[in-house]
Amino acid sequence: MGVRLGAALVAMAFCLGAPAMAGPFEDGDAAARRGDYARALRLWWPLAESGDTYAQFNIGLMYFNGHGVPRDYVEAVTLWRPIALRGDALAQYSLGFMYDNGHGVDEDVAEALHWYRLAAEQNVASAQTALGDLHAEGRGVKQDHVEALRWYRLAAAQGDAAAQFAIGYAFANGNGVARNEAEGVKWYRLAADQGEVAAQVNLGLMYYNGRGVERDYGLAYRWFALAAARDDDVAEAMRRVVAARMAPEHVAEIEETLRGARDLIARRKP
Repeated sequence: MGVRLGAALVAMAFCLGAPAMAGPFEDGDAAARRGDYARALRLWWPLAESGDTYAQFNIGLMYFNGHGVPRDYVEAVTLWRPIALRGDALAQYSLGFMYDNGHGVDEDVAEALHWYRLAAEQNVASAQTALGDLHAEGRGVKQDHVEALRWYRLAAAQGDAAAQFAIGYAFANGNGVARNEAEGVKWYRLAADQGEVAAQVNLGLMYYNGRGVERDYGLAYRWFALAAARDDDVAEAMRRVVAARMAPEHVAEIEETLRGARDLIARRKP
C-alpha cells in the first residue's frame, strides 16, 4: 500500500493546523502556494530553528517532495522526528509512512505501526487507513480483517477515499464482514467520486460483470475511462474491451460527457 500512502502524504497541504495570526509563516505559506518555494524556505527556516512545529513540518514536506530543495528523505525524517515526539499527529503519520516504506530510514514495520497508531489515535484519517492496511495484510500484526475494517470505518467517516475503497473491497469479497456486493458498490462509488483510481476500476468491473448492480456497459465504460485518464493501464485495457461491446455512437456520447473531467485531470497532473 506504499504508493497509496505516498500519495496521501504528498497531498498534505501546506499550513495544515497553522496558527491564525498573520506573520512570516503565513507569508511563507502564500509563497509556497504560488510555487515560490525558495522564498517559503527563507521565511520558514528561522521559525523552524526556533522550534516552530508548523515550519518544521512543512520544511520536512518540502524535502520529502523535492520542492525548492533536492529531495532528501533523511532530512525530512530529521525534521519530523522531534515534532512527532512532541505529539504532532501529522509528523507521527509521516514517520510511520517513512518506516513503512524505508524512506530515509531502514524499513521497519513495527516502528511504522507505532507511529501510525499514535497518529490514528489523534484521528488522522490517513494513519487510520494505514493501520487498516497493516491489519488486512498481516504486516507487523496478526492478519485481522475485522480490526482492519474498524480502522477503515473511522477513516471513511472523515471522507478518506482510500478507506472507502477498502470498505468496498471488504464487502465485495467478504473480508471481515458478510459478503455483500451491493454494499461494496456503494462504498466503491463514494471513493470513485473522489477520484480514487482503484475504486473507479473496481466499480467499472462491477458494472461490467453485473455484480452488485445491473450490468451496464455504459457506466462500466465511464468509470474505466476516468481511471484511464489517470494513466491506469488496467483501466485503459478494460475501456477498450467495453468499447468493443458498445455501439460507437454510445461511446462517443459518453466521451463527450467526460471531456470536462478529462481536461481537469490533465491540468492536475504533475
